[in-house]
Amino acid sequence: MIIFSGGTGTPKLLNGLREVIPEEEINVVVNTAEDVWISGNLITPDIDTVLYLFSGRLDSSRWWGIKGDTYRTHETMKELGHNEVMMLGDLDRATHIMRSDLIRGGMTLSEATMELCRSFGLKIKVLPMSDDPVSSMISTPEGKMHFQDFWVGKHGAPEVLEVCQEGIENASISPAVMDALEKEDEVLLGPSNPITSIGPVIELPGMREILMDKKVVAVSPIIGTEPVSGPAGKLMIARGIEVSSYGVASYYSDFLDHMVIDERDTIDEDRFNELGLDVSKADTLMRSVDISRDLSLTLLEIFRDI
Repeated sequence: MIIFSGGTGTPKLLNGLREVIPEEEINVVVNTAEDVWISGNLITPDIDTVLYLFSGRLDSSRWWGIKGDTYRTHETMKELGHNEVMMLGDLDRATHIMRSDLIRGGMTLSEATMELCRSFGLKIKVLPMSDDPVSSMISTPEGKMHFQDFWVGKHGAPEVLEVCQEGIENASISPAVMDALEKEDEVLLGPSNPITSIGPVIELPGMREILMDKKVVAVSPIIGTEPVSGPAGKLMIARGIEVSSYGVASYYSDFLDHMVIDERDTIDEDRFNELGLDVSKADTLMRSVDISRDLSLTLLEIFRDI
């Protein structure tokens, strides 16, 4: 199975999925449009969350970073007048240094990620969506800024005028992702921000056409008219997309087969018929690994019925 991942919603699902599928059968295609160079090193937040989850290092109270990490390097640099937009932990920084050193030595991002997987002893395949640089950029009244500057630096406060993925038109689907897509028929879009987490993956040139020939199931990150977490609502409005599970489905509708919405969502399910989609309800908040596992089992049943 292939899972498109970004942010924190999809890793919560992966935490349950790995209990019902052998890890070596899981291919996670990860958003890289939120990657950013900080203090000389490449930070890949969405990749690292998956690496830390499957290696047992993840701080699951926040769903990012390494549990028990310290921030002495970050704090010392701040004292010296060097302000980083992201607060990087000391253990976390070691991953960034290793990745960046591998890339400076000639490896692609995919090759460097594969090397990190080996170092962490992982069986899962963690696949960057592209080896080419893509950046989610947010246009605001304060100017255009990288997603990390908007969400971390500005706490998501500025009004969003426009969202674009710079470099997407010249980016290629990574060879490792293409190989997985040639071998696998089932693609799951996790409950992550549809604009800046899943969006960059599906907007890679040629990806939508490939997905039209796959069995594709999506889990909505929206309940009612509010995202479970993060700035998805503001970003969807800027794109002219209704903030609802229907809005998410409409964005995916040209290749989507089945939509899973939260059991608390009161949206009129008949609306999905307009898109030619089947819809199911489940507990998508995943407040525990047991709930994540139950949702994973439901998703496997859906794939079997498509």
